[in-house]
Amino acid sequence: MAPPKALLFDIGGVCVVSPMQAIVNYEQENHIPSGWINFAISRSAPNGYWQRLERGEVKLDDSFIKGFDHDLHSAQAWEEFNRRPRDGEKRLKDLANPSQLGDPVSLKAESADSQPTDQDRGAQSPSSDSKSGSTTGNRPSKSLKELAKENPTQLGDPVSLKAETADSEPTDQDRGASSPASKSPDPTSQSPAPPTSSPTLPTISTETLFWSMMNISRTPDPHIYPYLTHLASLHPRPFLLGALSNTVTFPPDHAFNAPESTATALRALFDVFVASAEVGMRKPHREIYELALQKLDGLDRRRGGSGISAGEVLFLDDIGENLRAGRAVGFRTLKVVLGESERAVKELEEMTGVRMGKGRGAKL
Repeated sequence: MAPPKALLFDIGGVCVVSPMQAIVNYEQENHIPSGWINFAISRSAPNGYWQRLERGEVKLDDSFIKGFDHDLHSAQAWEEFNRRPRDGEKRLKDLANPSQLGDPVSLKAESADSQPTDQDRGAQSPSSDSKSGSTTGNRPSKSLKELAKENPTQLGDPVSLKAETADSEPTDQDRGASSPASKSPDPTSQSPAPPTSSPTLPTISTETLFWSMMNISRTPDPHIYPYLTHLASLHPRPFLLGALSNTVTFPPDHAFNAPESTATALRALFDVFVASAEVGMRKPHREIYELALQKLDGLDRRRGGSGISAGEVLFLDDIGENLRAGRAVGFRTLKVVLGESERAVKELEEMTGVRMGKGRGAKL
């Protein structure tokens, strides 16, 4: 297969460390049930404050924090969370999919509804930030990869967080039906089951959580980011470099907008940058992929090229749902698997024919 003409990168969980690690750390440190925060965000979709922030419909101010706090303390979602099927009964279909979570430049989590195909293989950024090595007691905070191995149903999908029914129908015994030969029990002789109640709804310091997610995403991935900077340094560039990211817009005077900030330096590497908060659309909606293709194609034609078709775009993301949406548009895709970004670079080198020398580190 011919090399792609354009490389289209997700940001969070691909070019920089995933903010999902901050959620995991917060839940562990504050004894909050694993997966609750993502569950609450998913249940607020499509018009929760997180989703509205990523579409640029609300400003990042005190009103947003108040609204987001309301979403994270939903009594109805908490009841649903505690009634959800447990391990072995059902499994979550799209694990850790912040396409409902977004990027600070791009907030994402891993979707693990199936083993990655050859088309999807790749790697995600490390699941912990060296500056955020928080602990719970004497135990180090577990990474997303460790949690996914121990209990894959607990890492939720901030965008879709769906459950899949078991493969087989319940038997009569499962339903509690008696055999034909047995006599039905006298309902008057049995005590009614006591009502069940959910544990107390956890209290979350929403502002603390939010900014921990933003801060952890300032760290470049140690493998993908150096490869990206290598591609950007080539003259002429062998590919158009694009970004397609669910984003958060910071206030104009915020430090994250400074010229020396991670986000500013990262953005400068790309020929095309499609940010959800700037265009009013989010992944995995088809329209935002079509917009990214339109921008790549138009830029190539303005530079004297013949244009770029969907099949000439290689799209990298860490979320299965986002990759499936990209394939539906016609993109080639490469899945960035949690904790294996070095392998993703090797995949990229094979697919692009561009190799990077040894000893290059991630620097911003």
